Amino acid sequence: MTRRPSRALIAIARDRLASDIRVARLIALLVALAVLVAAAPGFARTAPASFADLAARLTPAVVNISTSQNVAGGTSELMPQFPPGSPFEDLFKDFLKRQRKGKDQPKRRITSLGSGFIIDAAGLVVTNNHVINDADEITVILSDDRHFPAKLVGRDTKTDLALLKIDTKESLPHVAFGDSDAIRVGDWVLAIGNPFGLGNTVTAGILSARGRNINAGPYDDFLQTDAPINRGNSGGPLFDMDGKVIGINTAIFSPTGGSVGIGFAVPANLAAPVIKQLREYGRTRRGWLGVRIQTVTEDLADSLGLGKAKGALVADVTPDSPAEKAGIEVGDVILEFNGKDVPEMRELPRMVASTPIGETVDVVVLRKGERKTVQVTIAELDESQQQAAALTTAPSPREGSAMGMTFAAVDDRLRERFGLSADVEGVVVTDVDAGGSAAERGIRPGDVIREVGLDPVKRPADVVAKVAAAKKANRRSVLLLLDRGGDQRFVAVKIGKG
Repeated sequence: MTRRPSRALIAIARDRLASDIRVARLIALLVALAVLVAAAPGFARTAPASFADLAARLTPAVVNISTSQNVAGGTSELMPQFPPGSPFEDLFKDFLKRQRKGKDQPKRRITSLGSGFIIDAAGLVVTNNHVINDADEITVILSDDRHFPAKLVGRDTKTDLALLKIDTKESLPHVAFGDSDAIRVGDWVLAIGNPFGLGNTVTAGILSARGRNINAGPYDDFLQTDAPINRGNSGGPLFDMDGKVIGINTAIFSPTGGSVGIGFAVPANLAAPVIKQLREYGRTRRGWLGVRIQTVTEDLADSLGLGKAKGALVADVTPDSPAEKAGIEVGDVILEFNGKDVPEMRELPRMVASTPIGETVDVVVLRKGERKTVQVTIAELDESQQQAAALTTAPSPREGSAMGMTFAAVDDRLRERFGLSADVEGVVVTDVDAGGSAAERGIRPGDVIREVGLDPVKRPADVVAKVAAAKKANRRSVLLLLDRGGDQRFVAVKIGKG
């Protein structure tokens, strides 16, 4: 006879089952949370135990680039090195010139080495322009030591990028560009290249900084890394931990000539559109706005009533340009371009350059204290055009003085004295007090004041009145538009000094 379990035993079993279900649910919840945290954008990865698997997967797509060039021969390299301008330097130059006179000098062949990477199975190779510049022959060397002659598809000197093509019937290993905006300072990066001609070399480090301006070109926006980069790494890729190219190693800061932990790479988000255009057109096609701009300093911001230094101040507008057709004026501060804020002046040229030709975009400007939106149809930048870029005795009745400078109405005498053009109008600065506010801002005799506080001036009295009004309004400085030899720029001069 089978005995039934007691009610107590049934209750215990039921409680244990419920407890097990709760534990199982808790475990499932914790696993789900772990997955969500790991997938979150801000999730920080720990240091990998090894880069070996990643390096093995990526190295076949990284190439060495060898170039050769024929140059005129001679013995200049044998000449002793004297200080520039030394009479001994001229003496040896004259001697060597006489020695070579009437003789055909044999050409010398010089070679150089760099790096690159394959972005297409058909054999498209990305590198730096300075790696292949002036080369007569370009050879791409794969990781398995096979050599291929390469043809130049296109180059872009402004970003120092070049695209090569090698002919092969086989499908080559290749890598893809990633999102350089997604990588954060402190994330791991991997550099692969050909330092000192040694062959493929792998180094690792972190992203040290971003948005670096090293005065290499008009679109400087370099990533900085401490992954060891040396001569010969130029043109090689900088990878993230997913194996995507987030930068192209281009330059190093080095007092010694070797790596000191400060390397610079062109970000992928800047390079990829350039490479795409080189692939399609053999050249770059950049957007053109047609303005000359300058940085909005704290003083300029105060003069303009901005409150905070931001945007790009329009110092000049090119005639018949997209900017002029859209109604952008000298003195406007461009605050937004195509829906994006312009936090500082140097951001605008990159925004304009990357805008498709013919696209109409909204541009928000600050004009005399009011925000206005204009629509601009972007044209193509011609190399000869200037893209949005940085600029860098007692008074007589016809004279006036303010802020440490004396000025007078433009007349024939002053045109001749300062070499002013016949069509220039305004008030010319005739003298500057070395200790005054005008001198601090680099104003000098011969500068022509075109505007004060964004209003045109034609007489010294206009300038004096505008300065007095700004002082009465408790402005700390007043905004001047100066013309120096046809080059216009805004200057904010402090009131009450000089």
